[in-house]
Amino acid sequence: MLRDAAGIALTSGAYAVSCGAICSAAGLSILQTLALSLLMFTGASQFAIAGVIGSGGNPFAGAAVAVLLGSRNALYGLRLASLLNVRGARKALAAQLVIDETTAMAVGRETERAGRLGFWATGVALYTLWGLGNLLGALGAQVLPGPEVLGMDVAAPAAFLALLAPRMRAGRPWMAALLAAATALIAAPLLPAGVPVLLSALVVGVLALLLPSKKAEPPVSPAISGPEEETP
Repeated sequence: MLRDAAGIALTSGAYAVSCGAICSAAGLSILQTLALSLLMFTGASQFAIAGVIGSGGNPFAGAAVAVLLGSRNALYGLRLASLLNVRGARKALAAQLVIDETTAMAVGRETERAGRLGFWATGVALYTLWGLGNLLGALGAQVLPGPEVLGMDVAAPAAFLALLAPRMRAGRPWMAALLAAATALIAAPLLPAGVPVLLSALVVGVLALLLPSKKAEPPVSPAISGPEEETP
């Protein structure tokens, strides 16, 4: 289990380098990039903010997209509350570490003790290396003529596709994905940057309300490890 946690953290640390570089290219300072990664700690939301700001969008629109993407972590928290059984300051720390990877490492274990160990080992290691990777990426971006030189400008879309791929196993996810993509493509030439993403999320939310409910499945660990991206 500890080896799995270390593997996830190391992979995410490398992935975080591109995230830090993209944030820097979007106009965020090194301190802002580091604060974003440590305080938010959800890769998908961080990429969303950087993408909206980098394309000239309003930071508030980027923040709204980030909140929508990170809202699933609240549902994870409800599932993990009884398993972790923490109080006081430890409860606040645990809440900060609730993401896709830590939830996947915690649920489905043979014992509650193993689940708690998986959660804390993955969370602490991932939090440390994610912040370090963002810092290195932001510092490295200062000496590059542009993120597109190394293809970092496509890292965010590629990351979102990697996060989405494991979930595309049924008709409903494909329906939602195609509807969201069509909405964004139609709205992009007409609305300010960041708003098409919000509109797509709204449309998919309405679709989810209209379709019959389905029994919840345990979270799937993303193809590319990273706090999201959510990650997170």
